[in-house]
Amino acid sequence: VQLVESGGGLVQAGGSLRLSCSASGFTLDHYAIGWFRRAPGKEYEGVSCFNSKDGSIQYADSVKGRFSFSSDNPQYTLYLQMNNLKPEDTAIYYCAARESVSGWGGQCDKDEYEYWGQGTQVTVSS
Repeated sequence: VQLVESGGGLVQAGGSLRLSCSASGFTLDHYAIGWFRRAPGKEYEGVSCFNSKDGSIQYADSVKGRFSFSSDNPQYTLYLQMNNLKPEDTAIYYCAARESVSGWGGQCDKDEYEYWGQGTQVTVSS
């Protein structure tokens, strides 16, 4: 399993970015995909998680209405569209994956995910 993020950068508050996660080595239909972030001095936060088992998408309260998860299944690329960015969104953003097995609760928790990309830095200036 390999995950490679791209699309990070520096943007002014109120601006937008779209992060991409190129996935390979597994069948997307059987996996859960999550976007996580870690700001300096803070713990990992589950930003958005997609569970292929039921098609559900979860969002952290801090990003609801501003961020949107999507996928281009034939190309095995996942996206995180981030609009109306705020300085507090500044963090390293990671794409992660795990097999969505029967009985798994679908938690958007970093400890639930096995495979991780290298991360991409997002910086939002005020």
